Amino acid sequence: MSLFVHHSRRSFLRLGSSCLALPFLETFAGSTVAATPPPKRMVFLGVGNGFTKETFFPKTAGKFADIGLTDGLAPLKAHQNDMTMFANLTNLGASNPHAGCTSFLTGANVEGTTGKSFFNSISCDQIAAQHLGQDTRFSSLILTTNESNSGYGAGLSMSWTAEGKPMPGIIGAFDLYEALFVQKKESDAEREMRFKTNSSIFDAQRLGGGVIRNSLSKTDVGKLEEYLESIRQIEKDLARQAQWATIAKPQAPFAAPAKIATGAGNSPNGITEMKLIYDMIALALQTDSTRVVTYRQPVRTVLAEMGINMDAHSITHYGFSSARKEASLERDKKCTELLAYFLTKLKNTKDQDGSRLYDNCIVSWGTNLRSGHELRDLPVIISGGGAKKINHGKHLVLPKVDTPLANVWLTLMQQAGVPVDSFSHSTGIVPELIS
Repeated sequence: MSLFVHHSRRSFLRLGSSCLALPFLETFAGSTVAATPPPKRMVFLGVGNGFTKETFFPKTAGKFADIGLTDGLAPLKAHQNDMTMFANLTNLGASNPHAGCTSFLTGANVEGTTGKSFFNSISCDQIAAQHLGQDTRFSSLILTTNESNSGYGAGLSMSWTAEGKPMPGIIGAFDLYEALFVQKKESDAEREMRFKTNSSIFDAQRLGGGVIRNSLSKTDVGKLEEYLESIRQIEKDLARQAQWATIAKPQAPFAAPAKIATGAGNSPNGITEMKLIYDMIALALQTDSTRVVTYRQPVRTVLAEMGINMDAHSITHYGFSSARKEASLERDKKCTELLAYFLTKLKNTKDQDGSRLYDNCIVSWGTNLRSGHELRDLPVIISGGGAKKINHGKHLVLPKVDTPLANVWLTLMQQAGVPVDSFSHSTGIVPELIS
């Protein structure tokens, strides 16, 4: 598997209009790599619905090595010294029990803002991307599923712009593979024409919007602003594409996965694809294609691959049926089994200096929902060695009930080197996390 030297490799690639992707070269390891510490990375994983109250959540505070793991957390045994789980953590902005990810990374009260039917704010992954993603092909890698009725709520992914607008994500392993590894085959002239054509189209749309603004109602002006903001976002993406168009993508260590239709009724993201996507997330971080990743994970197709033919939402109301509760228990363990798979992948992947990729990552995993319709005391787990001041291995019962989830995001962003003093409804960092 290839590794890529950050600064020296990128500088080399930019000397020419096209080059082959370079592997990690030991020749340069003694100077460039040793002198350049690996960058910090942040990974945000959203799991949709909540979990089985009786068997998922630890009952007491303490080190997992002492208090043990619950049935739902048991698949994480190999990582019990490398993770922290919270009690008394609440997303103060969450108000919809069917929206496990809409405000998970924003903290906004999306349905309770005066004068607005729906309002969101920037997600913390995008704040991190503004600072960590300036030198990478993808400022952030946004992955999602298009499942319905899986507890996620509104939005296209877990990510939201500075204006609180939903950001689309990559759906499925095939499209992620193409984004990371497949170089578009076109000449310099064809590429230049493509960017010019797209730019002209967006210029015309933006100018046209400005002409009709004065004739619109207040409501329609708001809709127009949303439309123009989407154009501005696409233009930013095009500018980034132009910057990276002549720089070769890394070589894929395996063949492209099969392309599966991604219609609303046929999301490709089951267990098998989740593992493949986790593999590619590790590769994207290892090759420095990105330093920030969000992944809104599937629920319905995971259940289907487990052989559970029940509606994802109905399982969350397991009190009505022993069969539903059994399905909920099995789903709990599958979710943590997949998290364990990803953490193992990060630990087994070498970073540019020979350290484990895990040692330079900050990973979070969770949802706005505890169990059923409960919105307080959330299931949130953090891991990774990138937050050097955090000593993992414990169930941390925070001293204040309803400690803002935003405090965790603020703490993690600061640990990743993001220069931010507050976020959303934060009241400060979580001092109990810092050694």
